[in-house]
Amino acid sequence: MQIGNRFFNVKHHTYVMGIMNLTPDSFSDGGQYNQMDQSLKHAEKLIGEGADLLDIGGESTRPGHTQISVEEEIERIAPVIENIKSEFDIPLSVDTYKSPVAKVALDLGADMVNDIWGLKYDSQMAALVADYRVPVCLMHNRMNTDYKDFIPDTLSDLEECIQLAKDAGIPEGQIIVDPGVGFAKSYEQNLEVIRRLEAYKVLGYPILLGTSRKSVIGLTLDLPFDEREEGTLVTTVMAVLAGCAFVRVHDVKANVRAIKMAEAIREGKMIEK
Repeated sequence: MQIGNRFFNVKHHTYVMGIMNLTPDSFSDGGQYNQMDQSLKHAEKLIGEGADLLDIGGESTRPGHTQISVEEEIERIAPVIENIKSEFDIPLSVDTYKSPVAKVALDLGADMVNDIWGLKYDSQMAALVADYRVPVCLMHNRMNTDYKDFIPDTLSDLEECIQLAKDAGIPEGQIIVDPGVGFAKSYEQNLEVIRRLEAYKVLGYPILLGTSRKSVIGLTLDLPFDEREEGTLVTTVMAVLAGCAFVRVHDVKANVRAIKMAEAIREGKMIEK
């Protein structure tokens, strides 16, 4: 898979997507990196620690978050995307479910769209992604938790997202799926998703796992968000063993090391990207 000017061997390696939250209310690092100089320093840090791509978001999607306007979201992310693109050579993903925000980001050089509603929130998003010929990550999400058969229902939901992408003309080789840990799921269901990651391989697309510092880790270990690195590393190892192509994380250095070790054990040798 090509994202920006880089090729990703999604069948044989797990890549690290570094999180950049340009929000004052993100559950984990809200307000920490929303100033330009801080954002650029943080981007440089993540890249130096081994991030393969960066995911930039301007609106918190934590439980109970307050939705912001398109204008405010653009105001938060646009200058940062523009500056990172001018300073660093790394693929950028924009974390948004709003097509006007995605369009501005793509016009400024973003290489991918990460949509927490899997193209279902904004009816214009699928066509936009198709027009710009960029990859898209379709995350599982829904308005309710009325599951009849949990894993099959999430697969069915994701199949609907995939069909939206296909109908819009997004090539199969540019689709990534995310089972959506922390979204429209109970604690036990989040654990089940992580335990049964291989079930999502039936869809036939690269899988992205996003568990970094999330409540499923905090509840299990009874720890605040800034003490959840070890728990996150365990989920990253699970992702490697299940063959996931990407993990979306805050703590890049530790996760890069965990992936390298897990892949060496899995294959009995060091894996080349």
